[in-house]
This record gives sequence, C-alpha cells and structure tokens, in this order.
Amino acid sequence: MENYHSTFSVKRLWIILAASVTVMFGVLLYYGGQIYQTVPPIPKEVVTSTNEVVFTEADILTGQTIWQSIGGMHQGSIWGHGSYLAPDWSADWLHREAVELDKYYTQVGVGGGSLTQEQQAVIIAEKIKQELKLNTYNSNTQTITISAERAKAIALVTQHYLNLFQGIGESALALREQYAFPKQTVLSEAESKNLAAFFFWTAWSSTTLRPDDTVSYTNNFPHEPLVGNTPSASVLMWSIFSIFLLIAGIGFLVWYYAKQFDMWRGDIEPEAGFAKSDIMESVLLTPSMRATLKYFVVVALLMIVQVILGIITAHYQVEGHGLYGIPLSDYLPYSLSRSWHTQLAVLWIATAWLASGLFFAPLLSGYEPKYQVLGVNFLFISLLIIVVGAFAGQWLSVFRLLGGDSQKIFYFGTQGYEYVDMGRFWQIYLFIGLLLWVFLVLRALAPALKQKENNSLLILVILSTVSIGLLYGAGLMYNEHTNIGIVEYWRWWVVHLWVEGVFEVFATAIVAVVFVKMGILRIRVATTSVMISAIIFLSGGVLGTFHHLYWSGTPISVLALGAVFSALEVVPLTVMGFEAYQHVYMEKKVSWHDNYKWPFRFFAGVLFWNMIGAGAFGFLINPPISLYYMQGLNTTANHGHAALFGVYGMLGIGLMLFCLRGLTDISKWSEKLISFSFWSLQIGMILMTFFSLLPQGFYQAYHSFQNSYYYARSAEFMHNPIMQFFVWARVPGDIIFALGIVSLVIFVLTLIKHRR
Repeated sequence: MENYHSTFSVKRLWIILAASVTVMFGVLLYYGGQIYQTVPPIPKEVVTSTNEVVFTEADILTGQTIWQSIGGMHQGSIWGHGSYLAPDWSADWLHREAVELDKYYTQVGVGGGSLTQEQQAVIIAEKIKQELKLNTYNSNTQTITISAERAKAIALVTQHYLNLFQGIGESALALREQYAFPKQTVLSEAESKNLAAFFFWTAWSSTTLRPDDTVSYTNNFPHEPLVGNTPSASVLMWSIFSIFLLIAGIGFLVWYYAKQFDMWRGDIEPEAGFAKSDIMESVLLTPSMRATLKYFVVVALLMIVQVILGIITAHYQVEGHGLYGIPLSDYLPYSLSRSWHTQLAVLWIATAWLASGLFFAPLLSGYEPKYQVLGVNFLFISLLIIVVGAFAGQWLSVFRLLGGDSQKIFYFGTQGYEYVDMGRFWQIYLFIGLLLWVFLVLRALAPALKQKENNSLLILVILSTVSIGLLYGAGLMYNEHTNIGIVEYWRWWVVHLWVEGVFEVFATAIVAVVFVKMGILRIRVATTSVMISAIIFLSGGVLGTFHHLYWSGTPISVLALGAVFSALEVVPLTVMGFEAYQHVYMEKKVSWHDNYKWPFRFFAGVLFWNMIGAGAFGFLINPPISLYYMQGLNTTANHGHAALFGVYGMLGIGLMLFCLRGLTDISKWSEKLISFSFWSLQIGMILMTFFSLLPQGFYQAYHSFQNSYYYARSAEFMHNPIMQFFVWARVPGDIIFALGIVSLVIFVLTLIKHRR
C-alpha cells in the first residue's frame, strides 16, 4: 500500500481536485445561463382569438406570490416539487382543463353527424392534444393567444379554484379537508383568481411545445395521456445510459477496492504506532469549546420538536383538519407543520455540524483566539433569534396576518419554497451568521497550519468551511417575482450542494484531521482518502444537482447531464462496506476505543444509510424515466427520510457525540440510553421506509404509469383504503423511531451536570 499512496501524490490530487472544481462548477454555471434563456416565458397577456384578456402578467406574478404566502410547496406541488398531500397544481389544472374541453366538444359535436361516438371521441382526443400543445406565444407582443373554446374551459377550471380557495360549496369544503387546508384561512375572489392564473401558466408550460421542438417546456412532465404528455425518446435513452454507467462504475470500483484491500491494512497505522492513550483525557478545554455544549442541547431539543411535527404532518393524511379529533389545523395547519418539520431537520443537522467545527478548531490548533467565546455565544443567540423569528413570520403569513404586501411577506413571512422557506430577512441574517462561523473557525484553525505534515487536510477543512458559508448565499439569487424555473436552479444549489455536498466534505475532512491528531490514522492515508472522496463527490455530485431539474423548464441537455452524473453519484456508495471495515479495524487497534464506540456506531449507521437511502433509494428515482412517473410521490419522501436523517442526521449525531466525549465525563455516559437510541433509530427508519413510504410510493408509481400523474396525486387516490393502510402502517416505525429520539435527548440532557 506504500506504493499505492506514492502513486497518488498530494500534489497530483490537488491538481485533479482543482480541475474538478473548475470544470464542474463551470458547467453548472454555463447551463444555469442556459436555463435563464429557456425557462417558460411569462406572457404580458393571455388573450382569446377575439382579443379578450383572460389573464395578465400581473395576475400570474401576483398569483405566484399568493401561492408562496399560503405555504407554497407545502400545500401541494408545482412541476412535482413540494408536498405530497394536496395535488400537483400543474397536473391538476392540466387534467381539469382537458376534461372540460372534452365535455364541450362532445356536447357540440365535431366531424359531422355521420360519425359514431367512438369516432368522435378519437377526433376530440386528438383535437385537444393539438390545441393544448400548439405554442401560440408571440415573442414580439409577449402574448399567448387561445381559442374561445379553450377560454370557456379555463373559466370553468378557474371557477373550481375560486370555490376551493374561498371554501364555497360542499364539494370544495370536502376537498379542503382532504388537502389538509386550514379551515378558517380562505382567499378573496381576486386572490383566488390570481392564484388560478399562476396555476394555468405552470400547466401551460407543462404541455405547450417549445419553439421548434417536439417536447414541452417541462420535457412533457407530468404524464397526462389526455393531452399527449408521455416520456420523450431522450428521457428513455438517457435513462438507459445512466444505468449502463452505474453498472460500469460499480464494476470498476469493486475491482479497484478488491485490488487494494489487503495492502491497505498494513498502511493505515500511524508511523509512530497507534496512540496508547485517549487524547481527550489530557486536552485542555478552552472557554469557546465549553460554550459549544449549549449548541448540542439545542440540537437535541430541535430534534424532538421535529419528530413531533413529523407525526402531526403524517397524521394529516388521514385526518386533514386535526389530530385524533383535536382541531389542530386551526392553529397549526399542514402547510406549517410540514414546513417546520423539514426546516428543523436542516437546522438541527447544520447546528450539530457548525458546533462541531467550533469545538474542533481550537482542539486541532491548541489556540484560543481573543474574544472567541464571545463570538460563539453571539452566534448561538443569533441562531435562536433566526429560528423563532422565521417560524413566527411563517405562521403570520399562512394565517394571512401580514396583509397583502408581497414584499413584506417575502422578507418577513415565508418564501414558500421547500427547505428555503424562511423569509428573506431571516435568510440574510442566517447567511451573515454563517460568515461569522467561517471567521470563527478559520481564526482558531490558522495556527494549526504551522504543522506542515497535515497541511493538505487542514486546507481542505478550510476550503470546505468557506464553501459552507458562501454556497448558502445561492439562495439569495432570486426574488419574489423570479420565474420559478430559475428559482428551482438556485434552490437546489442550497439543498443539493450546501446540505448534501460541502457539509459532508467538511465533516469527512475534519474527522480525518481529528483521527490523525488522536493517533489512530496515518496522515498520508487520511489525506489521500479525504481528497479522493472530495474528488469523487465533485465528479458526480455537482452536476448531479441537475437530476432535480429535469422538469423545471430546463433544456434536454440538463436532463442528459443530470442522468449521467446522478448515476456517478451513486457509484462510490456501493462500496461503503470498505469504509465500515476501516472504522471497525481502527477501533480494535487501540485500548481506549470504547470511549468512542457510539460515535463510531453512528458513523457506521451513516455508511449503511448512505448505501441504502442515498444509493439504492436515490437511484430508484434518479433516472429520468423513473422520475418522470415518480417525482413528488412517496418514493421521493422515502429517499428524503432515509438520506436526510440516515446520512446527514446520523453524521451530525456522530459528530455531536465526538464533541460530547471531550465536553463531558465519559464514565457518566448511560450505555443503556445511547444503545437503545441507536438501535431504535435504525429499526424505526427501516420500518418507516420499507413498510410504509416505499410501498406507498410503488403503489402511486404504478397508477401514475397506468393512468396519469394527476390520478396518483388526486384526493380520490390518496384517500383510498390501500393508501390509508400504508399510512397507518407507518405507526410502529414512527413510535420506535420517536422513542430513539427521546432516549437520545434524555442522554444529552443528563450530560449537562457531568461537564468536564
């Protein structure tokens, strides 16, 4: 293995890493520019052939801000992005408009009286497809022209939404309950009409052919046979190619690891041998390191609140207005409980990682900068203010208490976009807080760079630290009136590259540096492993972002890149057993390994769920042909839960336990509590995913393929007995998982009185 590491010189790895960063982000930005040019245009007016105005640009943009203000992606979805209970509004409008056109043409008759009903039905079906797919957008006048017949259908669909969002009529009230809309929160007639205009535009984008092309702006998504929306040849071909790449990549990686496996074991041991004692026994805790303990207490409390919100959110699928008879939606509607549930997941995970960075920086350098503890405490208070302020703003917005000022709602209420829901003011505040965190970590780490032997690892930590601060800023690249196709591009920079990307590189790098300092890993091995991991991530993960953008108004080239690179993302996850073996091997080589048994166990959990949640469940939905039928179904929720908590959540818990090892008396740790927590979380996740979310997703996917995407998301389907059975089947897993979280919270809280 000595020869192996010499072939991968650090200098060569840095060249490869720099080239990867330059090329991958260059391509990402280039195609971002293409997306700006190819997103569906928002017309100045939608007019009939007799020049009657149906909708205006102001109607559409106002409708978009109203949609954002009432919960946005947490009250149904647009182009498949959002929540799973209410409909996908693009698909819902598209289906209803086609049905109304069919009724009209059937009533008035087409093709003459000599035709049979079957012959007329064939002609009408083709006429509807041609009418809805024809692109009548005039780029000079910026108008969309529609037929008088289509205008009548649009008026009828608009009336449906006026009734629904104003709560008029028994059928509308029944749907509101099935969609888990809050009872008392209704829109005015003008607001409802504007909202309908926005839904019309998203549906128009979904079926209207691009200029000089054979696919719609959304690459024929969603699947709707009534309007001729079916997968294109490109969707099928790039799906086949992505599967080929996955198989080829797995074959190469398995061969590579098999070749290097035996040699690796002899090269992992540090030059001076494994450390005989635990470094944490003698480490001097600085004031700023001790100040991070409260971060972990808050992490534990946020976790338990998130779980409670998750239980409430799941229950709304069977009882849209309450929780076992309690009218909870009067105070905490589905759109809020789901929004807070998803945001808290990101917040507690990010807080655990940020606190770990603040703890490890002085530990690695042996240096406590002046006023460091003041900065750590100020950042902590700021995080609390952001959480409370952002959540209060969302509550006020959803209950229509911020008035009709769209800018006030956008800045202090909610943006309405999943994972970046908080108002822009709070988002800017958080961005500034992250920059402060970068400053605090870097100033504490700086003296460690004098230790020349592990500079490459430290530089990688520094680069990933800076990236964490800067990449969150991508969420500031749009405003309340930006075309949603462009919003989606920048939103996934935050979700995919920030949450799922550089945070993981940061965690991997800083843990490797700690292992080196602890004397359980050779510097050269740690450096090589971390840099290769970073290169592999950048080679697949950066452009893998595009698999979220297949149907968001992007060109076919984005679909092709997303298919290829999302397959490459999965390849390294198939050999996670090798890294699991590394952890076990290192543990057993030191006499004091029991001190770190539980951090290692959670890191092993990360490896398992990386392979299952991110790898298997991720690739299940990533190929374009899969996602065409599955986007926004429970297969997405299945992947989201298994990857977000299973990978990033358990990584955050592992880092937290690592820090708590230094902050608290290890002899006072409750083995029963932490053991119960670990196994309950694993078992709960397995039951939740394999026995509830995954079967729900497969059942929906079958009907999405067999009927239409609209049907798989409809209230009729979501509330049928089979779907309801699978929802209730989630209860055992949820209970076991919740007990694991409660046990972990109690474990953390009991350590407060056992501080070192």
